[in-house]
Amino acid sequence: MFSRVLSVRLFSRISFMISMFVASVFVQAAEVDTNNVVAKLKKAMPQIEVASVAESSISGLYEVAVVGNGIIYMSEDGNHFVAGDMYRLEDQGVTNVTEKKQEGQRAELIGQLDEKEMIIFPASGKEKAEITVFTDIDCGFCRQLHAEVKQYNDLGITVRYMAYPRAGYGSNSYNKYVSVWCADDQNAMMTKAKQRQQVPAKKCQNPIQKQYLSGQALGVNSTPNIFLESGQLIRGYVPARELAVQLGLN
Repeated sequence: MFSRVLSVRLFSRISFMISMFVASVFVQAAEVDTNNVVAKLKKAMPQIEVASVAESSISGLYEVAVVGNGIIYMSEDGNHFVAGDMYRLEDQGVTNVTEKKQEGQRAELIGQLDEKEMIIFPASGKEKAEITVFTDIDCGFCRQLHAEVKQYNDLGITVRYMAYPRAGYGSNSYNKYVSVWCADDQNAMMTKAKQRQQVPAKKCQNPIQKQYLSGQALGVNSTPNIFLESGQLIRGYVPARELAVQLGLN
């Protein structure tokens, strides 16, 4: 009887050790495949920066987050990739899996931004929502959005401006934003600049370049780009009342 119990215990222990060994082999294999995917991608496109690699919901396909360029999907051998959104069919309809994943990543990045480095037009009365807007001083649709900034505020929406001068560092738009930032009254000078009025040139320590790079990391490639708190990205101008409806505000 004792020997039988001992045999059962010994068998159980050996089975457990085998299962742990097999599991570790699979984990190591997964790590090798992931490293292989990144290595092949970097070799073909050395300029890109990979933020993360994870298994996708499709077997044999990896989800690769590329800084500033969203998500691509790569084969297990790293020889093929697909650029575009992945959709999942459900009983209630169709879900954009890629966009949902990106929204979570964007929300995390937006949450890390420092409000002290923004020009903020706060909601009038109780705040119901906030939006983070990457803007260019000389962008026509950015001016159109800013012309309604009081309407956004009256609807309970706080507008947080981040700089994204499309022409890049040292451009006229960039320097105008620096002057706005360095002004004694940033909000008043922002409105003046958006109305195409002359802004006195000023220089000081500023976060404009940092904001521009943050925009690139978030996938901004035009202006205005509006980020909701959920991480949803709206590319382009949206009238205040229309945005309020999208946000579910009364």
